Amino acid sequence: MQPNHSMVQIAKKEIGLFFSSPIAYLFLAAFAAVSLFAFFWGEAFFARNIADVRPLFEWMPLLLIFLCSTLTMRLWSEERRTGTLEHVLTQPVPLWHFVVGKFLGCLMLLVIALAITLPLPITVALLGDLDWGPVFAGYLATLLLGAAYLSIGLFVSARSDNQIVSLISSVALCGVFYLLGSSAITNFMGTSAAEYLRLLATGARFDSIARGVIDLRDLYFYISLMLVFLALNTYALERERWAATGNKIHHGRWRSITALLLVNALGANLWLGQINNLRIDTTRGNQYSISSATEHYLQLLQEPLLLRGYFSSKTHPLLSPLVPQLQDLMKEYEVEGKGLVRVEFVDPVSDPELEQEANQKYAIQPVPFQISDRYQASLVNSYFNVLVQYGDEYQVLSFRDLIEVKSGSETDLNVQLRNPEHDLTRAIKKVLHSYQAGGNLFDTVKGEVKFTAYVSADERLPDGLKTFKTQISSELEKQREKSGERLQVEFLDPDANGGELGQRIAQDFGFNPMATSLLSNDRFYFYMTLGQGDQLVQIPLDDMSAASFERNFNAALKRFASGFTKTIALVTPAPDMGGYYGASSSGPQFNQLAEFLGAELNVQREDLTDGKVSGEADVLVLAAPKELDEKALFAVDQFLMQGGTVIMASSPYSASVSQRSLSLQKHNSGLQQWLAHHGFTTEEKLVMDKQNLPFPVPVNRNLGGFSVQEMRMLDYPYFVDIRAPGLNADNPITSGLPQASMAWASPIVLDETKQQGRRITELLRSSDQAWLSGDMNIVPQVSASGVSPYLPVGEQKSHLLGVISQGRFESYFAGKNSPLLSNNAEQNTASDTAANAANNTANEQNNSAQTVSGVIQRSPDSARIILFSSNDFLSDAVISMTSMATGGQYLNGVQLLANTVDWALEDEGLVSIRARGNFNRTLPSMEQSTQAFWEYLNYGLALAALLVVGLVQRQLKRRREQQYQQWLAN
Repeated sequence: MQPNHSMVQIAKKEIGLFFSSPIAYLFLAAFAAVSLFAFFWGEAFFARNIADVRPLFEWMPLLLIFLCSTLTMRLWSEERRTGTLEHVLTQPVPLWHFVVGKFLGCLMLLVIALAITLPLPITVALLGDLDWGPVFAGYLATLLLGAAYLSIGLFVSARSDNQIVSLISSVALCGVFYLLGSSAITNFMGTSAAEYLRLLATGARFDSIARGVIDLRDLYFYISLMLVFLALNTYALERERWAATGNKIHHGRWRSITALLLVNALGANLWLGQINNLRIDTTRGNQYSISSATEHYLQLLQEPLLLRGYFSSKTHPLLSPLVPQLQDLMKEYEVEGKGLVRVEFVDPVSDPELEQEANQKYAIQPVPFQISDRYQASLVNSYFNVLVQYGDEYQVLSFRDLIEVKSGSETDLNVQLRNPEHDLTRAIKKVLHSYQAGGNLFDTVKGEVKFTAYVSADERLPDGLKTFKTQISSELEKQREKSGERLQVEFLDPDANGGELGQRIAQDFGFNPMATSLLSNDRFYFYMTLGQGDQLVQIPLDDMSAASFERNFNAALKRFASGFTKTIALVTPAPDMGGYYGASSSGPQFNQLAEFLGAELNVQREDLTDGKVSGEADVLVLAAPKELDEKALFAVDQFLMQGGTVIMASSPYSASVSQRSLSLQKHNSGLQQWLAHHGFTTEEKLVMDKQNLPFPVPVNRNLGGFSVQEMRMLDYPYFVDIRAPGLNADNPITSGLPQASMAWASPIVLDETKQQGRRITELLRSSDQAWLSGDMNIVPQVSASGVSPYLPVGEQKSHLLGVISQGRFESYFAGKNSPLLSNNAEQNTASDTAANAANNTANEQNNSAQTVSGVIQRSPDSARIILFSSNDFLSDAVISMTSMATGGQYLNGVQLLANTVDWALEDEGLVSIRARGNFNRTLPSMEQSTQAFWEYLNYGLALAALLVVGLVQRQLKRRREQQYQQWLAN
């Protein structure tokens, strides 16, 4: 008999015996029941609102211990008890054929059990955007772990003739391998000792594979464990054959071969442990691998970069498993750094000198954690920090910067690394930029840069501008020396040669003559630009001082340089006093937005009342702008005309949320006519969508005649849940976002005639089940029977909620006088007289007070307007309330805006890395997902039941045939 044939026959025999007894059906039923219980109840699938099957594998290492032990307890024990083991031992077939055959039979039953759970991921995939990579990896990890437990169970069963003893012993031995890496053991160990224990544990390696990373070291660990116990099983049976006076040489050869096999199988783990790059990241977008964007930043390094991890050997139990994950990622940086990245791991508690350096030089302090169990409580000062140092610049990441905490209840906390690659790369980018900023700006600019000033002749300029022109010339000479003659300087008079140049710059750039007042007949030019190739940046004319020009020139030069932190001008409404939910005022607050953007960019709160945007601003962000006057509108308009990017979150409505009320008011941004001039209109309607995010809202209930208010999770159509295909998959802003929610949004209507010649990119759209409502009563109505459902009214279709318009824009103030110019001729004359009479110092001070303004009537093609039609989706209140609904900090809204800013700054690297942190794919609304889930699941379970029934009928038919054959034989 061929070896393969004999093992297959033995496996078929065991499978037939399984299904001829209740054990197989009990096994399948128990496996399915416990899996469903853990999936729905243990991890609260619908409350998590995440489209993944992580709960299915959460308890699998512990579940398989009992199920595999139950499955294998009778395989050899029953043979020994009934006396059929002697028959097996006397067969000419090698004993390892019987061992492998029984093992394959058990493994096939485990495969059938896993197949029964397939309706779960299929159902989730039908509901949301499921990443199948971790699903396949989870099933592979379950199969390998089950195979290891089955081999252990077979070995234990071969050593006993009692099934109960085999069951208890197998559970105990498998439990030891599971407990080695659990927090119950590692909490008493240091970080290094705990890491070694996790390498020997079955559960820790299972988690590594189940998250989507298939590492050869983890695969071989399970395979080696399986080989070791199958070899021990064979050796234990072989010893049953030996007689007391048998061939000692033969016995010694068996012992030697078995020992050699065990040593090699286990020793190979130590050898493979030194290899870090033999792994496959199965997640979408390779979320657990170093991205190309990170590689790009590492390629910019010119000096050694230090990554030093400060990790205490004794830390909080929830932080302890995160240490090896972070260390592995830092080692990946060292590999990709190709010698320019040095990684160190230190325990400051064990080295007083390092601790003193960390405390005094880097301001790294230990964090006190309270650790308690049922017997005692203690306070532990622990380090969990990462130092990123480049030259004399450094950045420190604490555990608050690295981890994310989600709470299922007061006692159920899920602590995990937030997005470690993004956090590390962001820190590297900051120190790299800070180091470069400390030197010569021209060192970071490739090629030549040209400064062009379109300035009228001196006799046409006001006295203040004549002095300012001299100061500019002096400053430009200094800049030319710094540039190594790579800065070209040119002053052009637009009025020369009949004003031909003036006509051309008016047509190309919208540069029109300036004035000092409305009543003055003197017109002149004073525009400054900095350009390289096709890129052109206008240098604003602020307070006409040398310091102001130097600041604005450097800000413009940074546009052409690599490695500098950009500046965001953020405009938010002035807060009103009141008791706002989640804030200290009744107006919307955007502190979390500013904090999130400030982690990577310079966020500067902008005041537009002076009619200007700071020359240092790279992007202008308007968050719920309110009642902008003509000067503020002029500042926004001229920033766009200079080729800037204006990002705004604005709509005709704004919500007011307090602890006792929820209401909606009309919101006047002051931008309606300006937007309409550029081809944008936001309708005075609210978009309501059947695909909405579960959201906690204040609900009034009548209890025994008393009206009480409570926060409840409700389907709320005003919170539009946007997911594919509503998210533009071709634009980096939205391609990496799993989901976005727009609160109290209005539809955007584009005027195609005014948008001609521009590139329009739609970013966000509601589902095709959305409708419009003009009702401003946004509080859900609750009756005695429950919450009144929202019924669609009118046409249901998709509505535009986010859009980009890029190209050439005509100024809203074209043909009009600048709002910055005074119409008081006497005031202007007095100002000029004082300027002529003062000395140079006084003259410069007066020049800063003199207003010189013109209207840029046309923008270059680089100008952009990015509009999101919601005032509230970025507010602190909405973020706080959505975080309550998801059990963790909900940052998809601010991530959307951060992606928009990075895209506008042409820094798509951090956009792609940030997107890799969005592992959680949210589900549709709770009502829809619950109903659809049970429909799909019932269908899947029905198919699984038909499969099991088919197997049962097949076994019954085979048994009847065997009985019939026996009857014929008798």
